[in-house]
Amino acid sequence: MSTEELRLNVEKALDEIRPFLQSDGGDISLLSIEGDKLVKVQLQGACVGCSVNQMTLKSGVEMTIKKYAPQIEKVINIEA
Repeated sequence: MSTEELRLNVEKALDEIRPFLQSDGGDISLLSIEGDKLVKVQLQGACVGCSVNQMTLKSGVEMTIKKYAPQIEKVINIEA
């Protein structure tokens, strides 16, 4: 998978999970993909101060991204 295909697949994954985040007043944006293994995102809105945002990141975002791009090993949130 090329770097561009990888980025498109990660964006598709974020598009799939975004409605769930937005329904709770949050959002997410892709910051970067490093070494085709690490995805850096930024949780936004209500997700920033949410007490379960790490669970959302692991169980929701990371799992969905890995479904579209299995080579991704880790997803981390970069705080604003």
